[in-house]
Amino acid sequence: MIHLKDGVEVLDSLQSVTSPGSGIEHWGSSYFGPRYSTTEVERSPHALMTQMAANETILPHFHGVIQFQLFPAGSGMMGKNEVRPLMLQYKDRHTAYGPLVAGPHGCTFIALRNRIGDSAPVYLSKPGYKEKLKPSKRRNWISEHIGLSTRPVLQHRKDVAWEPVFDPAKITDEMSARLVRLGAGMSAMGPDPKQGAGYYVYVANGEMEAQGRTLPTLSMVYVDPTEEAFEIKAGTHGLEALVMVFPLDDD
Repeated sequence: MIHLKDGVEVLDSLQSVTSPGSGIEHWGSSYFGPRYSTTEVERSPHALMTQMAANETILPHFHGVIQFQLFPAGSGMMGKNEVRPLMLQYKDRHTAYGPLVAGPHGCTFIALRNRIGDSAPVYLSKPGYKEKLKPSKRRNWISEHIGLSTRPVLQHRKDVAWEPVFDPAKITDEMSARLVRLGAGMSAMGPDPKQGAGYYVYVANGEMEAQGRTLPTLSMVYVDPTEEAFEIKAGTHGLEALVMVFPLDDD
């Protein structure tokens, strides 16, 4: 199945949310699935947007599922690393990260998971967290800043470009993250879904045409691993999209 969500709809659906770690009020909305889950419900996409308050801190924690995490707006610090638009994090399950400290104008992040599972945060500041840790590859990677094109440069591109976000030499499984750049009306075939455990296509710049819809910046498509390859097609102003593939070993 192909799942689509317009980013404007997600922004328009933001609601006040109490952070389970700090108790601070910030804002959240869902692309796909519930806000949190503590048990395996089904293998379907689970993607959430969180808009942190100014100077808010989210304490170090981990989740029971693999996730990609996008930083499309605002700024902050992830541990010792600065985060700003556009950057991408990849994190294996049961892998602690943080603290995440928002800047003076807030920080937006989008958590992307390929299944609804034990995703509720487990905080290292609370007792009993060690008992919940399970083995994993423990990767916690933050990308360099991902540069995006100006509107006319993107619109008038003449060639398709695929650019890796993380060093391919360090990846030993099916996980991948690449930025594809397409001029107006151009298209490219996405990865074979059967070679991984599903993937997201995130509209970082421009717009994407899919299933008769025009999806603007912040929109998301999830391609289930049972599908055939998905055609990534740019709109009239071109498209820069992040394509994020989950590894097969995601249980």
